[in-house]
Amino acid sequence: MQRGFLSQYFEGVAIKRLRPVEVCVSVSNQHEFNANRALRCLLGENRTTFEGRFLWLSGENEGVSAEGRVTWYDARENHPTRTEYRLYFSSNTVMDQAQAGDLLIVARRADQSLYMIVVAAGSTLENQLCWLFGVSDIGNEFNYRPIGEARDPEVDFAVRYILEELGVEIEEADTSFLDTILEPYLEKGFPTTTEFSALARNTLRFACPLEEPDNTLLSWMEHEEKLFKRLERHFISQRLRSGFCSTDAPDVDSFIKFSLSVHNRRKSRVGSALENHLEALFTCHGIRFARGQATENKSRPDFVFPGIAEYRDVHYPSARLTMLGVKSTCKDRWRQVLTEAARISSKHLLTLEPSISESQTFEMAQNKLQLVLPEKLHATYKTEQRSSLWTVASFVRVVLCKQ
Repeated sequence: MQRGFLSQYFEGVAIKRLRPVEVCVSVSNQHEFNANRALRCLLGENRTTFEGRFLWLSGENEGVSAEGRVTWYDARENHPTRTEYRLYFSSNTVMDQAQAGDLLIVARRADQSLYMIVVAAGSTLENQLCWLFGVSDIGNEFNYRPIGEARDPEVDFAVRYILEELGVEIEEADTSFLDTILEPYLEKGFPTTTEFSALARNTLRFACPLEEPDNTLLSWMEHEEKLFKRLERHFISQRLRSGFCSTDAPDVDSFIKFSLSVHNRRKSRVGSALENHLEALFTCHGIRFARGQATENKSRPDFVFPGIAEYRDVHYPSARLTMLGVKSTCKDRWRQVLTEAARISSKHLLTLEPSISESQTFEMAQNKLQLVLPEKLHATYKTEQRSSLWTVASFVRVVLCKQ
């Protein structure tokens, strides 16, 4: 195990496609998988009962999870020469939703628990997990991949993104040094998203927005994330110490309200932060733009270049207009961009989502939507997809040329 790398969270995985006999109730009621050598490499030779977490992942807001024990055993352990290993689990909501052809990942955690992950076939999440674990050849039998020297990616932006999709809590390095930066807010509460993004940019050393716009954008986002989590931890700890009681009885409503406020703040902050940092980046490059201004049908594109006045001027050439939609995660929401800024036929979308599926990127191209990502994220995409991706730097060059 190496801190700050994938091996801190997973020791290895075994991956396969689910067959009808393994998931279809009309064919079989079995709640176990027959093992091959690959699964034995992951789980060993001895009978073991693991604490298991089952996850079913598909599109946006479609995750299902369940907890349960998983038993690894040899059905012929008393036979002198033969073995027949199986992985048994109790029926649960995750496995009940699995379909033939879906991806199954049995992942052994560093704490010796198991993740049983089912992913819809052909989905973006399938792409992301195959990239994360370094697997390309997937069949109906388990394929084993150890996490270690040969494949142990650092927990950078892309790896962190995928781990958080799995609900894995990322252990941060010591961030107490950030307290000096955050001291003005410890008493008065969270600043506005605009102020917080500016704080992140102003306190990050060695950022080079002009020379390295791609790396700078990711660095700003990562630094703001660290600041946010440190400040959030302070306020949550403070609130928990004060407790959730009313007249000596637990105040459940207050607890739920507080939990929802934490969740909603996390969700809304990332998208705003990305737009804030892009605005600062464009300003550094001397690019003229309008942010969040209304066009047709009250739609509000995230960015219009060179400005909203030019867009509304029917005599201004449409070919010199550019539109950029911004979504920290795409999932299925990228289609919203297609209905914005009707004067601009070919649109651009900047995202931080790694490994979007081939079917999605193909559909984007068919709809004249150009995908823009920081350069480091291009490596998470398949080779045949990368040639069509733009970097932040390439987008900046195109917009500057038009102005």
